[in-house]
Amino acid sequence: MATLHVDVVSAEESIFSGEARFVALPGESGELGILPRHTPLITRIKPGAVRIERADNGEEEFVFVAGGILEVQPGRVTVLADTAIRGKDLDEAKASEAKRLAEDAMKNAKSDIDFAKAQGEFAAMAAQIAAIRKFRGK
Repeated sequence: MATLHVDVVSAEESIFSGEARFVALPGESGELGILPRHTPLITRIKPGAVRIERADNGEEEFVFVAGGILEVQPGRVTVLADTAIRGKDLDEAKASEAKRLAEDAMKNAKSDIDFAKAQGEFAAMAAQIAAIRKFRGK
């Protein structure tokens, strides 16, 4: 069976590196599914879940990304994430609190720039909470 090499990295660390059968993630224009020998592609990704079907055991790896860049080559997928967190390390309570703080910041924004920054944080936390619930089957 054909596989592809997948690397998910953030500024802080390498989150995943290994062989996979399939990768799905939130592209800028919608959900992307990547199989081996996919057409080359470079696109921005939105906050959400990267799902990786491992080649060795068929299990699914789950990583939350808060946006970034995706590069696809026929045998390789590289996700350069702004922030990346392993599914097992996600904390719904912290994400909910950060979402609430971002919502308060939007209400109290003194400028368009402050509002846009808070709105971006709010969207990232909402996506993280949705990803947590999907990962944990809630």
